[in-house]
Amino acid sequence: MQYLNPEEVNEAQESMIRYCGEFSPFIAEKASGSYIYDRKGNAILDFTSGQMCSVFGHNHPKFVEILEKAGDSAIHLLSSILSPPVINLAKKLTSELPDSLTKCILLNTGSESNEVAIRMAKLVTGGFEIIGFSGSWHGMTAGAQSYTYSKTRKGYGPTMSGSLMIPAPYEYRCPIKHCKGSCDNTCLEVGMKMVDQQSVGAYAALIAEPLLSAAGMIELKPNYVKRLKELCDERGLLLIFDEAQTAMGRLGTTFAFERFDVVPDFLTLSKTLGGGLPLAAMVTTTEIEEECHKRGFVYMTSHVSDPFCASFGLAAFEILYEQELAKSALDKGLYLKGKLIQLQEKYECIGDVRGSGLLLGVEIVKDRETKVADDSLGQSISNRCLELGLNMNIVRMKGYGSVFRIAPPLTVSKKEIDLGITMLDEAIQDCIK
Repeated sequence: MQYLNPEEVNEAQESMIRYCGEFSPFIAEKASGSYIYDRKGNAILDFTSGQMCSVFGHNHPKFVEILEKAGDSAIHLLSSILSPPVINLAKKLTSELPDSLTKCILLNTGSESNEVAIRMAKLVTGGFEIIGFSGSWHGMTAGAQSYTYSKTRKGYGPTMSGSLMIPAPYEYRCPIKHCKGSCDNTCLEVGMKMVDQQSVGAYAALIAEPLLSAAGMIELKPNYVKRLKELCDERGLLLIFDEAQTAMGRLGTTFAFERFDVVPDFLTLSKTLGGGLPLAAMVTTTEIEEECHKRGFVYMTSHVSDPFCASFGLAAFEILYEQELAKSALDKGLYLKGKLIQLQEKYECIGDVRGSGLLLGVEIVKDRETKVADDSLGQSISNRCLELGLNMNIVRMKGYGSVFRIAPPLTVSKKEIDLGITMLDEAIQDCIK
């Protein structure tokens, strides 16, 4: 608790907009590996990888080396001027993907990469209706926010026309009160029929995360995705996979969609691609790119194709493969999930443990029979974890505060996992007394 300094945070708030509810009650001075540190050097084990971005740990040596040498090369250029890091990353990225995904653009954030995919989908199809999942999170810019169905919509006025929603396949809490513990895709069939009735006949795309993080760590299963793609094809809907959190080894493969027998029309990447630096990408097919180009496609922002951040994307692939981190995510993910299931057996308040690789969810409930979410207990456990030295992510919005999103760096050691579990165990004990 020595590092908690709410007074200093409160003082900082005098000049800062509170953009995420309340700020964490300590000031971080530095970060390295699986830890962040305060000004006195006290270590906090980070089970969120920063904002789910530092997938290879904080301040990875390869990234630090690039930072140290940044002054020897271009940092920023006019967006129409290409540079070796941008060209090399574009080649590397498309070489790692199926043959159909051949064209990419390098950007800054996940919101932006989704904006580009949506923009191109609308242009090439001539439609404007975009389908998203309940509880989804695709960004905070106007377009991406329109197809984000977590609790961030109220109070900001109209969203983009053509925003449609289908229920996420939440096995633990069937959205149509049909399945019990195992999704049979009925929610998908019902959802698509519902949007068909709402559609004005101007479909463009469907956007999906392979694992819906903000929705409560809801994983799409292969048979579900196969049927989803069939339903999209029947309607002329282009499929966008948003892999902000799931790419670069997090779920045990370089890209999460590799676990499906489905290739999207658009792949959006961010967070993990830059390993902590602002780097994103959108990849699509040659056919879509050519048609959009014919129709005058334009997407210009101040930092499209910046060479500095592109360098980190190249380093990210080197780190991923040299350290075999996708394989490591599977192994450590199973280890961590096993430990979490042991806690579930010990504590009635843990209703469900789910997810894959090193992207796991733990749902806190009042009791297992009713499955009533316990936001208050979830927040209390999160706060107590931080007091003990463990940073755990739980959504800070009412109604979404009962699911822990556990995403330590892929470089986390099993000793660090054990330490985190020990602190989580103690926090739960303290909070349920």
